[in-house]
Amino acid sequence: MKLYHHPLSGHAHRARLFLSLLGVAHEAVEVDLKAAAHKRPEFLALNPFGQVPVLDDDGTVISDSNAILVYVARKLGRTDWLPADAEGEAAVQRWLSVAAGELAYGPAAARLVTVFGAKFNPEEVIGRAHTLLGRLEAHLDGRDWLVGERPTIADVALYSYLARAPEGNVDLSGYAKVNAYLRRIEALPGFLPFVQTPAGLSAAA
Repeated sequence: MKLYHHPLSGHAHRARLFLSLLGVAHEAVEVDLKAAAHKRPEFLALNPFGQVPVLDDDGTVISDSNAILVYVARKLGRTDWLPADAEGEAAVQRWLSVAAGELAYGPAAARLVTVFGAKFNPEEVIGRAHTLLGRLEAHLDGRDWLVGERPTIADVALYSYLARAPEGNVDLSGYAKVNAYLRRIEALPGFLPFVQTPAGLSAAA
């Protein structure tokens, strides 16, 4: 397997983290976003949307981080990470949708402002982040993982941008259960850290 990624992309880290947790041997190919390598014809041939990550599994090309999580789990038969029963899979899919929605337009967008200079309204995206964090704090009351009794790709999908939310000036200090949840993910065998930047609240840490 070959994974095209960028070290500061939470979406790319999501895919790299899952491969690391499963111990899957792969070649990590860094895409130079500053040089617009993701907009060159050879990369657009892999992903016409011009985004990382992209997984090339011996000619089978999968783009979109959540799709990569599903593909890898299904290909390797890892029903411990992606349940095969209808109820379990639907529960995981719900959180993949949160990762593509509330997480992307909250904590991830707030970080894009400080790390990449995106033109989002900081107050708006930080507010969305805290709405999501409040819901997660309530959901994690009495449970260790988002779905069931063990980690799934739902947890992998949310980790990166939650962990680096302070880089987008999103304060995590008021969310004890979310913080404990992040530490549980970080304690998993094969965990791969997401690079930290000195942006937002992290600059003063």
